[in-house]
Parts: sequence; structure tokens; C-alpha cells
Amino acid sequence: MENHVGVAKDYRDPLPAPLIGLMELTKWSFYRAVIAEFIATLLFLYITVLTVIGYKSQNDTHCGGGVGILGIAWAFGGMIFVLVYCTAGISGGHINPAVTFGLFLARQVSMIKAIMYMVAQCLGAICGVALVKAVQKSHYKKYGGGVNELSDGYSTGGGLGAEIIGTFVLVYTVFSAIDAKRKARDSHVPVLAPLSIGFAVFMVHLATIPITGTSINPARSFGPAVIYNQKKAWDDQWIFWVGPFIGAAMAAFYHQCILRAKAFRSYRSSSRI
Repeated sequence: MENHVGVAKDYRDPLPAPLIGLMELTKWSFYRAVIAEFIATLLFLYITVLTVIGYKSQNDTHCGGGVGILGIAWAFGGMIFVLVYCTAGISGGHINPAVTFGLFLARQVSMIKAIMYMVAQCLGAICGVALVKAVQKSHYKKYGGGVNELSDGYSTGGGLGAEIIGTFVLVYTVFSAIDAKRKARDSHVPVLAPLSIGFAVFMVHLATIPITGTSINPARSFGPAVIYNQKKAWDDQWIFWVGPFIGAAMAAFYHQCILRAKAFRSYRSSSRI
């Protein structure tokens, strides 16, 4: 096969996923992947929310102690690195409904798989935060339950914009990391993809923790909101769904239609269901 300059390609673009994907419901590998997403998101929320509450507790009792914003950012980025590395070969290592949504738009996953992943991620997030509450019951309510909320002094538009741009950075990194051409070139260093994705999460957290606490992951915001269940968490909840989904859609469009110059060709083959 020749590309546009007449040089043989050393990679093959994957076929688009089925649009609906009903046949996947008959396969054990599908349910195994859904379970992997549930467990990965549970562990992600457990470690990261526990870190946030621990930081607030130490900062309160030791007048400025604790891991600080840098440590919180490392906790989020580091856990994504670890969990993507562990689950990429099973479920793709999404751990985030916005990532799943972006990959669905690009026909990397079917509609059935996208919906089931999002449900598993949200349930995993709820269970992970419930574990935090069980472990840190005395501090959980006092220090805000690890919820995302718009910080004082920032407008709703500013918070929404921060979530859109932050999620764009993350999902753009995901698309770049799993791009067929890059995977063919970097296949001998499998750690590069999860490392780059984790580092993107780390950098976005450094930038946006002061604005929204940084979500860029609807499940990360939904789980704490359900368990904490206070008005402020629910008032701002829409920001942490709308913003990440818009950012994910923008990243999918940019990578698929501009960088790879293959406008969602997969929708033209939607007869595969």
C-alpha cells in the first residue's frame, strides 16, 4: 500500500468499530472489559479522593502541611498512568466517560460498549468514594468529600472553559497515543502511551485545580457528588459533564478530521452493526 508521497506505509489503520455493536453482548471479552473499567475507576477515585481529603486535613491541622497542589496533581496523573498501563490491553484503559465519548465519535468503540463503559465508570466512581468515606468518615464531610465545585472568584463560563480545554488536552493526548502510525513506531516501548496520558492529566490538574478542582472526567465528579450529596456539588455538576464532553468532541474532530484528514469516514460504513 502506498501513501500520498509514494512511500509504503508501515502501519495499518484499524477498521471502524460497529456503530451499535450488538454482537459484543455475546462475548465474554466484552464483560471482562466492562468489569476492568469498573475496577479501574473505583481504584482511581479511591486513591485520588483520599489524597485530596488527606491534603485538606493535613493543611488544616499543620498550617500548610500535606502534599499540596503538586502532590494532588501527581496523585491523579500517577494513578491514570498506572491504571491505563494495567487495563489498556483489556478494556483500552478509558477510566473516563469523556474519553469513551471521544473514542465513540471516532468509531473506535461501538455505542453499546460506550454506554456500558460509562455506566461502569460511574458506578466504579461511586463505589470508590464510598470506600473513602468508610475509611475517612471523620474527615470526609468536614473536608468536602473530594467534590468538584467552581471556586469563588471564577465565573461559570470560566469554569466551563477550563473543563473544555483541559479535556481537549487529555483526549487529544489519548488519540495521539493510540494512533496507529505512532503505535507502529513506538511498539517496542509500550509504557509511552500510558505515561503520556498520565502526564497530560498531571499538567491539566496543575493548571485548573484552583478553578474547578479539575474534573476533565465526569465520573470523577459524579461519584463524589452522589456520596457527599450536598447542594453545591449538584449545582455545578453540569459543568463537569458538558465541559468534558465538548472538549472530547473537539479533540476527536481535530485529530480525526484535521491531523489525520479522514473525516469521520467510519460513519459511512455504519451498515456494520
